[in-house]
Amino acid sequence: MAKDEPTIHFRLMAFFFRFRDLIKPPENILREIDIRPGNRVLDFGCGPGSYSLAAARLVGESGKVFALDIHPLAIKSVTQRAARKGLKNIIAVFPENDTLFEEKCMDVILLYDVFHEIENKDQILNELHKILCDNGVLSFSDHHLEEKEITDAVMKGGYFKLVKKGKKTYTFKKNHTSQEGNIPNARMDDA
Repeated sequence: MAKDEPTIHFRLMAFFFRFRDLIKPPENILREIDIRPGNRVLDFGCGPGSYSLAAARLVGESGKVFALDIHPLAIKSVTQRAARKGLKNIIAVFPENDTLFEEKCMDVILLYDVFHEIENKDQILNELHKILCDNGVLSFSDHHLEEKEITDAVMKGGYFKLVKKGKKTYTFKKNHTSQEGNIPNARMDDA
């Protein structure tokens, strides 16, 4: 019985998100960040793929969206929805090992409504920092957390600095290591 709970939870979440997407279209939220044609986007914890599909339309045929999730139904959902919409620039990714992506290969990382569920937050932020391009953007949204919790958690390790707060998202840029190898902790007013 406990084995079915995650499946039931995912199906309920996917059903709810269909209504959410009608009221709050993912495209409107993604307008808060600068996703361009040709970009490579990682939707970390993509769920049923609402933001992955919207991002795929924004990056166009020359771009790629990597929809990553630990739930097999998420991978299946994204793959099926992309096929129905004729989107060939989405790659659904099930994380089977720690090194899925090369360093500095992503222009944009979406971290939406999943951070509160992550146990090893510092490790994940470190990995996201590694795969984000030098001028890349980490776009963050999690309605389960308050602003201070978000900024403190994301900037805690010094990997990112807050550069913009939108209506629904926080935009972080990658901090770069100094000559001593330390990553300075920076806030929006330092940018």
